[in-house]
Amino acid sequence: MTENKKVRFAVVGLGHIAQMAVLPAFKHAKEKCELTAVISDDPEKIEMARKTYNVKNAWNYEQYDQALASGEFDAVYIALPNDLHKAFALKAARAGRHILCEKPMALNERDCMEMIEAAEKNSVKLMVAYRLHFEKANMKAVEVINSGMIGQPKVFNSSFTMQVRDGNIRTAAEHGGGPLFDIGIYCINAARYVFGCEPIEVTAMMARSNDPRFTEVEESMSAILKFPGERLASFMCSFGAKDISRYEVMGTLGKVTLDPAYDYAEELKYTVTIGDKTEEHKVGKHDQFAPELLHFAESVLENKEPRPNGYEGLNDIRVIHAIRQSALNGTREYLQPVAVGSTPGPELIEEKPKVNEPKLVNVKSGSR
Repeated sequence: MTENKKVRFAVVGLGHIAQMAVLPAFKHAKEKCELTAVISDDPEKIEMARKTYNVKNAWNYEQYDQALASGEFDAVYIALPNDLHKAFALKAARAGRHILCEKPMALNERDCMEMIEAAEKNSVKLMVAYRLHFEKANMKAVEVINSGMIGQPKVFNSSFTMQVRDGNIRTAAEHGGGPLFDIGIYCINAARYVFGCEPIEVTAMMARSNDPRFTEVEESMSAILKFPGERLASFMCSFGAKDISRYEVMGTLGKVTLDPAYDYAEELKYTVTIGDKTEEHKVGKHDQFAPELLHFAESVLENKEPRPNGYEGLNDIRVIHAIRQSALNGTREYLQPVAVGSTPGPELIEEKPKVNEPKLVNVKSGSR
């Protein structure tokens, strides 16, 4: 580890999420994090990173092994297409580099376990980038639910939809595309942290389309998850509907609503309704990526298990697999009980100023 008690990062992949949010976040995480390298096959993106963020080291993907052996960084932030997460994470682990990986962690449970085992074998930290575990509106909602204000939480319902841009990588099956992996995972993860446990049954249905955007993946997916204690969570995710990002938790005494709930570039809002009284709380635009960078760096520097770790990513993929099986086969899928890892809560909240929108190079937003 570096002498100055900072974790040096290489950002692997300079797509939209990296340019829009990850690279700018290092400004707000500078007390423990330092951006020292980028890895991309696009020379224009690399030049942008050098000029805008004073990045001194850069390699292309074919030079990844060379980059890992350079000694110029301690950790990687993997912001690549979904199907590449495992390969780049395994190489990083074997080279002794800590791993902060975008979600979904991988495309199946086997790949997730390979990543977890490689990290454990090589004594490196592995964390999945669930930024909402550090975000105020979501974690305050969890606090309200856990406090008993709305009674016993019984029902969770969520909608996360957008109009995906034509030709976007999210519609390519080979890269792990489709709304379930990309945005449905937010609904699954939120249901899990709202109820604080794992689902035991899944029923799902998918909708395909004649829209040429969806020749390889479904347009929409809907699922019902049953949790212990006879609690139900339902959600709809779609790449072919108006932008919506919300969830609602109904309890025996009241409800909590987040709308919008999952966005990182917008103001978020949560309301608490008890009887006829509703309180509204707004959380202004803020940097949701710096807090996860700082938590990960602290885990590395203090040799602590990060929250969320690889098992959190595995549990979401486990549910996604069951949802896909149910939708494809028309079956009810049963999930075996698993040990619940650490669930997020308000103790993880860390507020950072909003990011000034950066100039983007050779990327576009995934939505129209």
